[in-house]
Amino acid sequence: MNTLKCRWTVVFVLVVGWWLPTVVWGQVGVFAKEDLIAYTPEWKGERFPDGRPKVPDDLLERMKAVSIEEAWAVCRRHGFNEQFEGNWVLTHADPVLVGRAVTAYFHPVRPDVNGVIAERGKAAGRVGGQNSWIIDTLVAGDVIVVDLMGKVIDGTFMGDNLANSIWAKSGGTGVVIDGGARDIEGVMQIPNFPVFNRGWDPSAIANVMLMGINTPVRIGRASVMPGDVVLGKREGVFFVPAHLAQEVVETSEIVRLRDQFGHQRLREGKYTPGEIDRKWSDEIEKDFGAWLKTKGGELTPYQREKLLQGRTW
Repeated sequence: MNTLKCRWTVVFVLVVGWWLPTVVWGQVGVFAKEDLIAYTPEWKGERFPDGRPKVPDDLLERMKAVSIEEAWAVCRRHGFNEQFEGNWVLTHADPVLVGRAVTAYFHPVRPDVNGVIAERGKAAGRVGGQNSWIIDTLVAGDVIVVDLMGKVIDGTFMGDNLANSIWAKSGGTGVVIDGGARDIEGVMQIPNFPVFNRGWDPSAIANVMLMGINTPVRIGRASVMPGDVVLGKREGVFFVPAHLAQEVVETSEIVRLRDQFGHQRLREGKYTPGEIDRKWSDEIEKDFGAWLKTKGGELTPYQREKLLQGRTW
């Protein structure tokens, strides 16, 4: 077994084993609120009742304009090196998927363990297959992120019925499935519903069991925590830690402003490509500062501070 996978499994077993007997409603493999808070210590903002970081809606909207490379650069600067996974099967030619991660972790089925999961689900009032239990937890702005071990045949997390439910409960986001899906013709009729998965297959989900909801999961090479901001585009999916979402968005906006200025000055012939495509001189920085005044208060305090330092990203 992959070392990272083993590590997450150990964490999952230790944490869930410690608190699970005390949980009133008996859902298998759900981090307690205290655990979600403990494992996302850098997030200082609002949280959902279950403890997930609640990145503000306005940041989610602004995140849609961020490129994968811009998110990668900020996160890597902070030591988050394993947040991207590529090589997906896409439903849209140019998808944009943004939302707060709701994670789910499946495991190859064992009849004894699966029996316990079924009993706990029944006691908790869960209805339908275990894949539908996750959908029942969604709120607006959520994106389901499913670790299905890359399984496509008998690993189809959703068909068109569940996809429509996801779309409705999430407020129209999309899904990331490290596994399969089915009913592509029906799913493609859902408006603005990008799907990132490993393939499509007519089989139904089988021989797997739900071991965790809102626990840490591994998606390919990426490490994902509940409440991370999912940023899905043509290149792949980037999982932005909640506490870095604002820096990612505002850095991206700075870069776009500087690019806008640089492109304009190049078209005007004021500077050469060699002058613009490197660290700017004091003269260009001064010109940029004057140009920014025409933008009239579009910058945040964070952006103004960074702009005074020049291009440091």
